[in-house]
Amino acid sequence: QVQLRESGGGLVHPGGSLRLSCIVSGTIFRNNVMAWYRQAPGKERELVADITIGGTTNYLDSVKGRFTISKDNAKNTVYLQMDSVSPEATAVYYCYMSYRFPSAPSYWGQGTQVTVSS
Repeated sequence: QVQLRESGGGLVHPGGSLRLSCIVSGTIFRNNVMAWYRQAPGKERELVADITIGGTTNYLDSVKGRFTISKDNAKNTVYLQMDSVSPEATAVYYCYMSYRFPSAPSYWGQGTQVTVSS
């Protein structure tokens, strides 16, 4: 059974930094895609960034140059480094994993709250 567990959320001041971590446990196949999504109050969940097993990354336009997704395959851990955060980054951040084949299962973490406020 695959489980994803996020950590690292909290309160951060505008312009500050925060790093989220997500540890994946269980049986994991190599051809996976890891991602961070977020959902702000009253808004739909949106993709923030994703990263393939080969390290190819993709970002939401509004976070490009400020957020960095990375992973440690040996530790089955994916990170989201958030720099120069703005109040618009306030949301619940979810870790996500799926695979690059048709009808692949997808897995979600329980979410971690990030609040950007002075």
